[in-house]
Amino acid sequence: MSTPIIVPWSDIDRATLDNLIEEFVTRDGTDYGEQEVPTATKVEQVRAQLKRGEASVVFDDATETVSVMTREQLRELGL
Repeated sequence: MSTPIIVPWSDIDRATLDNLIEEFVTRDGTDYGEQEVPTATKVEQVRAQLKRGEASVVFDDATETVSVMTREQLRELGL
């Protein structure tokens, strides 16, 4: 079993980070409540979470995927 690697979000090209966050916020099963929130707003909310350290960009070398994970999700993984 591999250990996911936290990638410093500030080291990621802005356009690449925007695409990563947009993919994250538009995934199936991502629900922000009864009121519709524009994708651009969701992207900025996640970017703010990254800046505050409430979320991180994570690379999983076993699946060769990159995702955004909350601090709580990282704790569950022991990171």
